[in-house]
Amino acid sequence: MRQIGIEEGRHAFGANAENYAAARPEYPSSIYARLRARCGLRTGTRTFEIGPGTGLATRRLLQSGASPLAAIEPDARLAQYLRQQFPDPALQVIHATFETASLPEAAFDLGVSATAFHWMDQHAALAKVATLLKPGGWWAAWWNVFGDPEQDDAFHDATRHLLEGGTTPSYSPAFKHPFALDRGARIADIEATKAFESIDSEIERWTLTLDPKETRALYASFSTFAVLDEVERNRVLDAIENIAATEFSGRVTRNMCTPIYIARRR
Repeated sequence: MRQIGIEEGRHAFGANAENYAAARPEYPSSIYARLRARCGLRTGTRTFEIGPGTGLATRRLLQSGASPLAAIEPDARLAQYLRQQFPDPALQVIHATFETASLPEAAFDLGVSATAFHWMDQHAALAKVATLLKPGGWWAAWWNVFGDPEQDDAFHDATRHLLEGGTTPSYSPAFKHPFALDRGARIADIEATKAFESIDSEIERWTLTLDPKETRALYASFSTFAVLDEVERNRVLDAIENIAATEFSGRVTRNMCTPIYIARRR
C-alpha cells in the first residue's frame, strides 16, 4: 500500500465503475430527510454536486426533485458512466475538476458533495462553493466512514497488517480522526470563508454486514486498492476475502459513521 495524493485519487475510481456502484453502500435515508427538512430540497431545487462518482447520491437527489442538477466529475470514465446510468433531462454532467468548472455564480439553491470533498483544497473549494450559492442557499457535505472510532472494529484489526502504508486525504497518519469525523476542523474550514452561517453537523451511526465476496468487492473499490497493479491487488484482496470467510465465519460487521455538515450562505 502507498500514499494517494489528491490528483491521483480523483482518477482512481473510474477503471471499475461497475464494481464501485455495486459495492459501495447507500447513504442513510436520514441524510436526504435532512436535506429536505433543513436545506429545502424539493422539486425544482437548483443544485450542484461535487464529485458524484457513480451516482450513489445523484440518484437520490434527482428522486428528491433536484432540477437542474449539475454534477461535476473530474474522471472522464465516471462522467460517461453517469450519463449512461441517468438519462434524466434534469441532470447535467460536467466533466471537469470543480476548481476549473464553469458554473454561474449566485445561481444555486443547494450545493452538495458525498464522500468526495476530501479530494479538494478545502479553503479554495469552499470559497468557490460560496460564490455559486444564492444568498440563503445551502451547502451540505457528507461521507460514509468505514469504522467508528468510538467502537471496537474486529475486522479492521484483523486486516490492519494488509493495509499498512495506504493513506489518502481522508485517512492519514497525521490525523487524530478520519477527515470526515474531525468536526472541529471541518467546521473551522467553513467558518474561514466568512460566507456561511447556521453551520451544523450530525452523525448517523449504523451497521454494515457483508459476506466474504461483498467484503472483497468493497475493498476493491477503495482508492488505495484501485492504484495497485493487478497481481498485488488480487493478492491483498484474496487475503481479505479469506479472513472474512475463515476468521469471521463468512459474516463481516463494520460499524459505520455518516457525518453530514450543513451551512447556509449569508
